Amino acid sequence: MNTPIISVKNLTKKYGDFVAVSNISFDVYEGEIFGLLGPNGAGKSTTLEIIETLRTKTSGTVTVNGLDLDSQANEIKKIIGVQLQSSGFYPGLNLIELINLFSGLYNEEVDALELLERVNLKDKAKAKYKELSGGQKQRFSIATTLINKPKIIFLDEPTTGLDPQARRNLWDLIQHIRNLGTTVIITTHYMDEAELLCDRVAIIDHGKIITIDAPDTLIDNLVSSGFEKPKIVKNANLEDVFINLTGHAIREE
Repeated sequence: MNTPIISVKNLTKKYGDFVAVSNISFDVYEGEIFGLLGPNGAGKSTTLEIIETLRTKTSGTVTVNGLDLDSQANEIKKIIGVQLQSSGFYPGLNLIELINLFSGLYNEEVDALELLERVNLKDKAKAKYKELSGGQKQRFSIATTLINKPKIIFLDEPTTGLDPQARRNLWDLIQHIRNLGTTVIITTHYMDEAELLCDRVAIIDHGKIITIDAPDTLIDNLVSSGFEKPKIVKNANLEDVFINLTGHAIREE
């Protein structure tokens, strides 16, 4: 039986008369990669920021690993990792200095080189953050979510703007993190990414969850309804051609 590590019940967030999140309920199971998908302004970021303890809710209940958001927010913070955007890092510090800074804030002892090796950045240990390429910055951002050895990590559009090699490499990293036992919650606008990575996805629009299920199940349900693509689906796409011709290795700027 699947064990929920996050349980959201009747969650609502209002800003005056505007309802950003409207009475939604869902569970995230321990050890899965869960995708929260939706157009811009659909309510997905607000929902995740509430779970991450970064934004207050109007009503409803949220529990994370058995901890109640209302009374145990500080305990929740200790077991989650949240991907920072680039503005969250001091650009003039090198990667080891940044990891040591964050480990001090978490009061955790971390082997900086070992952590960098996990995300393919050991050779950049003495490089300043501002000197990294886009893919390197994203991998380092994910590395910082692992400093406090979290049970759950939240990744907000982690592959936006990356080239195909960097994107595929980040997919491998996310799957590796999940395989080590960490639950991953991801937002993305790339549906192929969600289809490949996620065990289940919830699609949210206008503050409400429209559907939630495994990607294959949702696709099968659409096909069984009579939906047909206007073009024959092939066993590969143009990105596969690109990777096959140029290689899987990461190209660093």
